[in-house]
Amino acid sequence: MKLNKIAKTAIVTTSAVAFAMTVAAGSASADDKKGKKEKCYGVVAKGMNDCATSSHSCAGQASVDQHPEEWVYVPAGLCDRIAGASKEPKKS
Repeated sequence: MKLNKIAKTAIVTTSAVAFAMTVAAGSASADDKKGKKEKCYGVVAKGMNDCATSSHSCAGQASVDQHPEEWVYVPAGLCDRIAGASKEPKKS
């Protein structure tokens, strides 16, 4: 089957538009992942913390649930809506 010049142009144009839309969709989802985050204290489950505290030096080392010094990153604004959560560490 021979393709005429108009059909070839239509195929190339459609392919270019599809590629551009795929790239645009990929960058939008990457931006969503980079959204603003904040530390939220006192809501971490055992072993699910994001970083060090005064009692240990690494992520994933929380020894108890909801320790007031342990924190996790959450989307900005979410910490204010979680019961028992704080944006600042509490004294244990």
